[in-house]
Amino acid sequence: MITQALTSECQMILFKPQGCIDLQGGTDLTEKMAKVVPQHNQFWVIDLEDVDFMDSCGLVTLVKGLKNARQSGCRLVLCHVQAPVRLILELTRLDTVFEIFPTYEDILTNIKDKSQIVASFSTPH
Repeated sequence: MITQALTSECQMILFKPQGCIDLQGGTDLTEKMAKVVPQHNQFWVIDLEDVDFMDSCGLVTLVKGLKNARQSGCRLVLCHVQAPVRLILELTRLDTVFEIFPTYEDILTNIKDKSQIVASFSTPH
């Protein structure tokens, strides 16, 4: 788990993939994440509300994103994880690696300045 404390200077970056995070969906999400230059004060949120399927390619995408975020001093969390995706995360024990929040409200309680959302990316699929 990441224990980095957030300050009012923190910037929240929202990624909202849709449909499946398979080879194509994972590639799309990876490309979106690559467009963001990681900075120490960023808080990355991957909202999985509209994702109903994830395979191993999707898991690789999430793990790579988490690794890149951590190496840059960012905090990456997941939210709105749907049952089929949660099952995959639990079976692979990645639910113990990622910070998972049920809602945005739960995430926002971790950020002092809620107005710091600076970018939002959707990946239609």
